[in-house]
Amino acid sequence: MPHAPMVVLAALIALFSLVPLGFIGWVTYDVGWETVKTLVFRPRVGELVLNTVYLELIAIPLSIIVAVATAFLTERSDIPFARLWAWLAVTPLAVPAFVHSYAWVSLIPSMHGLASGVFVAVLAYYPFLYLPVAATLRRLDPAVEDAAASLGLAPAAVFFRVVLPQLRIPLCGGSLLIGLHLLSEYGLFAMIRFDTLATAIVDQFQSSYNSPAANMIGGVLVACCLFLLALEVLLRGNERYARVGTGTARPADRQKLGRFRLPALLLPAAMAALTLGVPLITLGRWLWLGGLAIWDGAVTGAVVQTLVLALAGGVLTTIAAVPMAWLSVRAPGRLQRLLEACHYYVGSLPGVVVALALVSITVRFLLPLYQTFAMLLAGYVLMFLPRALVGLRASIAQAPVELERAAMALGRTPGQALRQVTLRLAAPGAAAGVALVALGITNELTATLMLAPNGVETLATRFWSLTSEIDYVAAAPYAVMMVALSLPLTLLLHAQSKRTAGQ
Repeated sequence: MPHAPMVVLAALIALFSLVPLGFIGWVTYDVGWETVKTLVFRPRVGELVLNTVYLELIAIPLSIIVAVATAFLTERSDIPFARLWAWLAVTPLAVPAFVHSYAWVSLIPSMHGLASGVFVAVLAYYPFLYLPVAATLRRLDPAVEDAAASLGLAPAAVFFRVVLPQLRIPLCGGSLLIGLHLLSEYGLFAMIRFDTLATAIVDQFQSSYNSPAANMIGGVLVACCLFLLALEVLLRGNERYARVGTGTARPADRQKLGRFRLPALLLPAAMAALTLGVPLITLGRWLWLGGLAIWDGAVTGAVVQTLVLALAGGVLTTIAAVPMAWLSVRAPGRLQRLLEACHYYVGSLPGVVVALALVSITVRFLLPLYQTFAMLLAGYVLMFLPRALVGLRASIAQAPVELERAAMALGRTPGQALRQVTLRLAAPGAAAGVALVALGITNELTATLMLAPNGVETLATRFWSLTSEIDYVAAAPYAVMMVALSLPLTLLLHAQSKRTAGQ
């Protein structure tokens, strides 16, 4: 099958993906070095950078400790109701981060600053580490641990010297994901009243559209993202962790906790209470106070607009991912790897930077497209392209290339063979990609606030508008609907992690 058309399409999408990074570089060059120094090297930006660094340095290690301890208890110990605690450890992902802060601030209005930001961030994001760590613990071959124990190592020594080093990849990957979320998060820290680079960009944007100061802070934020990506590659290393040998690794035996079996319940129970109990109780309280009156037509309108945008964005993003997904499976090579890297890198950029780039470009060069559905959907495509690409690529890999060749031998054009054979076989992966993107759009706040046309209000933006007015009662239905729409993704992620681990 000729590759040229697919290469051209993938290259066009890759160039589009480079727009945010190219914009930051162009603005930096355009304003000149003196202006850059004035806007970037000033005390306020230094304070924002320090706040962000403190947040990363405290929240990520705490998340690692909580995630590893919880994963060990649910996957490797005889703790009672292990499956229940495993599910409850993943479920907080169904609650958007800014809803977590809403629950805690409405419960304890005095919560603000670094300590509060770290506390809520750990509660909201530690499941991103728990999922890969728990999945890896299920896959590890216990024969290595048995050998270490037979040499006289105590159980604690076996864990720290044998098991923990094998968790390097999931720990690095999960930490990177949390770090990128901390860089890009706006709603959580704005409600906690803790200033970061992301909150400063949105504040600058709201006070002055196309602000050079916002653009320069965006450049600093991009530099932080690239630093995190490089640091993750460095820490991950090149060690191999694959099992070599005949047969299938047996499941690990669950360790007997003895007299610590019941006290060990305190950790997963406390995390479930803090991550799920507080939001559910808070939302229930506000719903009870508001009664049926708060479930008005505005809630229905926000649900409809959210679903329309989510479905349209999911479909467009998945279509945009098709050329690259096909090339990465059918025609791998250096050029394809470069194009694929361009597709993936944009997923690491904060939504605020993507939105800032699109706003500035439309204001300067494409004013008729400013605050239109087209530009909003374009922002969603850029932000969620990696989500669609991962699932679609895996499904295309499972579609035999021989069927494409057979279809062309029977008179089908290459495009017809792709549409009628390969994409039909890859439909489950495409549907999963659409769902992942759609649910990401459902909870997206920052880019939607900056790009949405006047009159468009999603569940997230309507919720944010009401909480900004301290109308927590009226905001509760929107938070509940976001959680309800996000819960299927949480269940999907948990089920997929267990399937990946062979359970």
